[in-house]
Amino acid sequence: MSPLSGVRVLDLSRLIPGPFATLVLADLGATVDKVEDTGGGDYMRHTPPQIAGEAGSFHALNRGKRSLVLDLKKPEGRDALLRLLAGYDVLFEQFRPGVLDRLGLSHASLRERFPRLIICALTGYGQTGPLAHRAGHDLNYLARSGLLGFMGPTGAPPTVPGFQLADVSGGLWAVIAIQAALRERERTGAGAVLDVAMVDGVLGFASAAFGSLFAGVDPARGAEALTGGLAIYSTYATKDGEAVTLGALEPKFWQTFCAANGLEVEMSAFMTGPHQTELRARLAAIFASKTRAEWEAFNAERDCCVEPVLRPDELRADPHLAARGLFFDVDVDGTPVGQYATPVTPKGKTWRRAPRSGEHTDLVLREAGLSDDEIAALKKSGAAR
Repeated sequence: MSPLSGVRVLDLSRLIPGPFATLVLADLGATVDKVEDTGGGDYMRHTPPQIAGEAGSFHALNRGKRSLVLDLKKPEGRDALLRLLAGYDVLFEQFRPGVLDRLGLSHASLRERFPRLIICALTGYGQTGPLAHRAGHDLNYLARSGLLGFMGPTGAPPTVPGFQLADVSGGLWAVIAIQAALRERERTGAGAVLDVAMVDGVLGFASAAFGSLFAGVDPARGAEALTGGLAIYSTYATKDGEAVTLGALEPKFWQTFCAANGLEVEMSAFMTGPHQTELRARLAAIFASKTRAEWEAFNAERDCCVEPVLRPDELRADPHLAARGLFFDVDVDGTPVGQYATPVTPKGKTWRRAPRSGEHTDLVLREAGLSDDEIAALKKSGAAR
């Protein structure tokens, strides 16, 4: 399946949010060309741990893309970008508002020059509003959106999540917006400027909590049904020091669990309140009586929403994840480098590795019609590499 085959994306982004979005676009069949600066390029290249000459995270986010190096602060680099844009459908940028304006590449000027161009601007706080120009990262966006404020436990600051929710969800909203804009362009012939903010993108993850808030009830941090307030929707330690989850939110699952463990079925288990403390202690004792493997066998027989908490080092060997093809390798100069699949990653495809910095500069510039002499001049001036 390559629904975006023929769509060309010029990607100015770095780190996680934009590269994740363009990874998904590449998975959908788009050609993604990554423009990096003449300094360090994408900072993600240099983060530890490294494998086959690049950061493992860079490999995971940039498979199948091409890289060219341009200095957009030099007039020659800016002019080269303008020549490139004539052959692209989407310009993806992740700068703070105003940066492209200072480079002479404002959204308005680009839209005037390339009326079919779709410009996706992915930022932390958006193109408008009092915080539009403020710096930030994933944790800041979760905090400002209120999402972090729903997370428990009470009596202590919210825990730092073990994943980048705002970054990745911002990238996914950008993909959705781009696909919608491509569809609209088919109808009207006109491109668009897409203002996608990571703060905006995370609100939907707290739909249940916002539902309470909109109904006039201030959600108690870490104490609502889906945020830690129910003992039947929680994590527990096992006999062997591992952990499992219990998610018995429907009565049939709770009844099955109780019947198998000699517990009285208490429907109060589905209501938050002080009584949950005692129930949680009883469940903790039950889960501590068996190993994680024993609980896996228990759930395989009874199917009542008990699942193991897998350690990261176990993921590739997990039978279900393996059957779904969620992990695979790409060859990087003879070294197998691990990759994860998105839900739209074609199965069984041989992927091109993540590009070296500037690996495709000449190729991409030639595709845009630049001569070898013009490319050589760009390199001599320091505007390309």
